[in-house]
Amino acid sequence: MTSNAAPSTPDAPLLAVRDLKIHFPVRRGLLQRQVGTVRAVDGVSFEVARGATLGLVGESGCGKSTTGRGILRLVPPTSGSVQIDGREILTLDARALRNARGEMQMIFQDPYASLNPRMTILDLIAEPLWTHERVSSRDEALREVAGLMEMVGLSPSYMRRYPHEFSGGQRQRIGIARAIALRPKLVIADEPVSALDVSIQAQIVNLLASLQRELSLTYVFVAHDLAVVRHLSSEIAVMYLGRIVERARPDVLFRSPQHPYTQALLSAIPIPDPDVERKRQRLPLVGEVPSPLNPPSGCHFHTRCPYAMERCSAEVPPLVQRSPGHWAACHLPELPTAPAPP
Repeated sequence: MTSNAAPSTPDAPLLAVRDLKIHFPVRRGLLQRQVGTVRAVDGVSFEVARGATLGLVGESGCGKSTTGRGILRLVPPTSGSVQIDGREILTLDARALRNARGEMQMIFQDPYASLNPRMTILDLIAEPLWTHERVSSRDEALREVAGLMEMVGLSPSYMRRYPHEFSGGQRQRIGIARAIALRPKLVIADEPVSALDVSIQAQIVNLLASLQRELSLTYVFVAHDLAVVRHLSSEIAVMYLGRIVERARPDVLFRSPQHPYTQALLSAIPIPDPDVERKRQRLPLVGEVPSPLNPPSGCHFHTRCPYAMERCSAEVPPLVQRSPGHWAACHLPELPTAPAPP
């Protein structure tokens, strides 16, 4: 077994990601020759403090979910470093990685697809407990599963039922119970509310916040909607085409976005007041996210940016600190006045 643990201190971040790259070869023809590379994640770096939440946001196809899966090695990273509680994850051998799974878990996007329809809720939630030898008898497993179901707001009397007997929100609660069964340190929540009705989304977000306080969980919360992660996140990282383009605390990001892409995402958030909604200035996004197989040169966003200059197509803007704790990757020293966020 490989041990990559490093001394950690209470002040050290629980999760430290450094220059993470995840590239997928594109092969064609009878000989399956490589004809290109999809740069799904292209040099992502961030840290998450213990008990904090990083909201990772952006449009579909920007590499958010791939980043989360790469951190847990559900997809193989090409290069970089991922340390959880001081231990390097990317170099663990198979046995050590299996043992480390207890410290890092994932809540999947689709509660309809992430649960085995042939297993009862008891077996679904108890499976990781048996796999990691956290229970030694059927009675102990029953007690653990009952406690977990109550923790996520489900009656233990439902544990003999099957996934198809539950609503979407209830299935997501089952997925959450399964994810926290081993009391992990880190949970990657991959768009856990995007497949749910709006009325249920707030309930699940509130449940995640409650569990975080109760179990001292650290989250990476992946979403495409800034409004969803605003109240749960300690920090928000905005991702575009495999790169982080802005990172800041939610209040700072909403008040003073420093990247045109963030401005555009904020301007797309609806405001309940119709009078304010009619008067607000918008920064609409033009076109689709370019293909990561053939991304634009320089700043990936320049093909859709209303402020693009000649320099933007030639030079990659570094992610630099604009103010304490506020990082942005844009050649403009200051953006024009942003549309007022809700």
